Amino acid sequence: MITVPISLGARSYDVLSGAGLIAGAGELIAPLAPSGRVFVVTDKNVAKFHGASLTRALDSAGLTHASVILPPGESTKSFRGLERLCRQLLQADIRRNDLVIAFGGGVIGDLAGLAAGLTKRGVDFVQIPTTLLAQVDSSVGGKTAIDTPEGKNLVGLIHQPKLVLADIDVLETLPLRELRAGYAEIVKAALIGDAAFFAWCEANAGALLARDGAALAHAIATAIAFKARIVEADENERGQRALLNLGHTFAHALEAHSGYNGKLLHGEAVAAGIHLAFRLSAELGLCPRADAERVSAHLAGAGFVTDLRKLPGAPFDPDALLQLMAGDKKAEAGRLTFILARGIGRAFVDKDAPADAVRELLQQETRS
Repeated sequence: MITVPISLGARSYDVLSGAGLIAGAGELIAPLAPSGRVFVVTDKNVAKFHGASLTRALDSAGLTHASVILPPGESTKSFRGLERLCRQLLQADIRRNDLVIAFGGGVIGDLAGLAAGLTKRGVDFVQIPTTLLAQVDSSVGGKTAIDTPEGKNLVGLIHQPKLVLADIDVLETLPLRELRAGYAEIVKAALIGDAAFFAWCEANAGALLARDGAALAHAIATAIAFKARIVEADENERGQRALLNLGHTFAHALEAHSGYNGKLLHGEAVAAGIHLAFRLSAELGLCPRADAERVSAHLAGAGFVTDLRKLPGAPFDPDALLQLMAGDKKAEAGRLTFILARGIGRAFVDKDAPADAVRELLQQETRS
């Protein structure tokens, strides 16, 4: 087991990664639940594969527990889904000294964390992420949100968990497509600020996607530690935490354009977004073209589709994508904000990216 502390004063907590963590979850969670009552929020798929394991762990620790089982998929992360979850928690008589357990992927973590932060004006929660993407990214840092027709993650709050348990064993039941989607967030961390880790990714992506335990453990711990350092320095995303959105301005627009219909996974959109961010950086003369080509080659080698004409959800309209980007939560006074790069491991925030260059890139990428 590897422990990565997130040092945020009174809101500090640990992220634990390794094997067998769900089996011991009850003993780890019990000190955080003063009432002895926990409410598990999960989806049908996670409940089917891993629900019994968590139930045994909670029982062994003497915790009283109830479960809310939601439909899987991004469409659950909506106003309707939030209302449904909050009402179910209230109808189950949740109290402020109870504990919510977000047991699932990024959708469940975002939704359950937001519901916990809103219900009774704030209930503590624990993250037990069950996808690679959630383990290395969305479960760490306290961001919670829902999607709206206007864009992704535009309604939410920062509500830090009390503990994160990233059990590598659950990845055995994760479909390869979902595993690959999570890898996009790992390689993103390398491209932001760790060129040596990107070289490691180039050499070890195949082993990781083949579920090699050592490769997974190293990549997960490295990505979590990288994010921890940024969150500690900028919890509320007033500065450098925005770097974690590399590829996401494009990605969120692609997801919103496709209507969150499940055809395009978040990690797949992020990979395409990273490709576009590095290509835009090269077109603007900020990044060596060789670096942009190296990034795109690695993503393609890992099995990602970066051609927007072939990406799930296609065809994409360049003007519609640009309009969605203008409504992104990082945009300021109508100006487009992108995370661009001066090279591999050298990302930076550009708060005034030229719209004409972005439009031209999108037109090139979508032209049949």
